[in-house]
Parts: sequence; structure tokens; C-alpha cells
Amino acid sequence: MTPSEQLPVEVPIGPGSLLWRYAGDWRSMLPGSATGILQLMHPGIGAGVAEHSAFFDDPFDRIYRSIPQIWATILAPDGEQRARALRNVHRSIKGIDHLGRRYHALDPHTFWWAHATFTWDIFRSAELFYRRPPTDTECEQLYDETVTWYRRYGVSTRPVPRDYGAFREAFTGACLETLEMTPAAERALSYKLADIPGDPLGPMPFKSLITPLVAPAAEILALGCLPSEVRRRFDMPWGTAEQVQFRGVCAAVRQGFRFVPESVNRRTFQDVQRRIGAATRHRRYRPAA
Repeated sequence: MTPSEQLPVEVPIGPGSLLWRYAGDWRSMLPGSATGILQLMHPGIGAGVAEHSAFFDDPFDRIYRSIPQIWATILAPDGEQRARALRNVHRSIKGIDHLGRRYHALDPHTFWWAHATFTWDIFRSAELFYRRPPTDTECEQLYDETVTWYRRYGVSTRPVPRDYGAFREAFTGACLETLEMTPAAERALSYKLADIPGDPLGPMPFKSLITPLVAPAAEILALGCLPSEVRRRFDMPWGTAEQVQFRGVCAAVRQGFRFVPESVNRRTFQDVQRRIGAATRHRRYRPAA
């Protein structure tokens, strides 16, 4: 029996679902840097990004362009159509990487890894930044909903693990065996928040004052959110001092969000996503004719 034959029956996602709840919250963005690093460490994704985008000139532009499109496949009323359109954009992303290996963005295992990192992102944000993490039963439900999300793309479900436990095992296995320090990942890890070349919504007032305040937290989150297996395997600098700082940032986020009304949280998040999506629409990747 193949993994796809063991997958759960498709469950709906929308208002009231756990995926809708977690993905529509600002906290879902906090593991974003770690998520991007995990993607770029995959040989196929790292090569595709390096060859088919301006990543080395402006690595943050990919984030601005991609996240509103990807999150819209969950939150937008036409999420299924958006997911198919996003899949189709990747048809021409293929080539040979710096070690001579062929890659294609729609290879099922490559495409699944990209989605798996976003699934991991949702679980990681729930684990670290909520006062009450999801229960075991909620984790299974949330995972089933992420499988529905993946099915929206219309890509083979062959690599998709059957349940949350199997997902965690497959994800850890990939971190230990598949990921590597690709040129794109190495470049991403060399960046600091202050290196961001621009803002998707135009100049930010007081950016020169704000950046020194938030940069240390953003940089500790980038490494701290990564799986410990990845930090150890690639010998990333992480000791007791960094761990204490990371725990402090997570605690501050949990406490801070106690004072943010849920309606404000969700409304501002979706509004900013729409504004960034509109501002970057003209820069989205378009395959060569």
C-alpha cells in the first residue's frame, strides 16, 4: 500500500478550521526565516531559486512575492484555483544544479518538501507562540487539514505521510539525510535583518530606529526556530546564551499576544497580506514563453 492510499479522507478547510485559525494569525510568520532556510537547503529547491529568480541580488523579494500567494491558497475564497495557478507557474522551473544533478520544481518529493516546510511552520508557531499548544487530537486534525491544503495544488500525493506522527518522522529524516548547505541556503544564512534592501509597501517611517530594536529578536528566531537536528548537523552557532534569548523572545510573544484582540490580529494580518500581494503582483515569477 502506498502512502497516498493511506491518507485521511479529505477534510474541509475554511473559517472554523484549525488551519484557518493558525495560518490567519501574525504568529504564523514568526518561524518564516527558518522555513525559508529549510526550503533552500533542499537541493532541488535551492537550485531552482538560485537559477530562476534574482535571489542572490535580492533574496527578500522572493518572500514578499511568495507568501501572500501561498497563504491565499488557504485563506482566499478561491484558494483551490489559486493553488492550481501557483502549481502551473512551477512547470518550467527545472534544470541542473551546481553538482550536476537534475531538478524539477514539480518533482513530487521536491514539491512536497516545500509544502512540508509550511506545514512545519504552522505547527512550530503553535508550539512556540501560543499559551496553549494544540492537543494530540488537534494536531492530528490540523495535519489532516494541511493534507487537504496540499491536495489543492493537484500534485501527486505519493510522498505525503499518512498522519502527523509519520509526518514528523519523515520531516526529521529529510533534515538528517536530504538537506544540504546549498549556495542559496548559505547566502540566506549570511544575511542580517539590517541587510533587507527594501520594503514591499514602500519606505517605512523610522525604519532606522526600529531595525536595531527588532533585529536581534528576528535573528535569534531564525536559528532558534530551526529543528535542532539541522542546527547540529550544519554546526550552527547555538549555545546556552542563544537558547536563553530564544526562550525569552518566545515568552515575550506569548505574553504580548494576550493583549492583542483576535479580531485585530486577523484583520490586520489579512490586510497586510493583501497589500503586499497587490504591491508585488507585477514582480511575480512568470515562466518564459
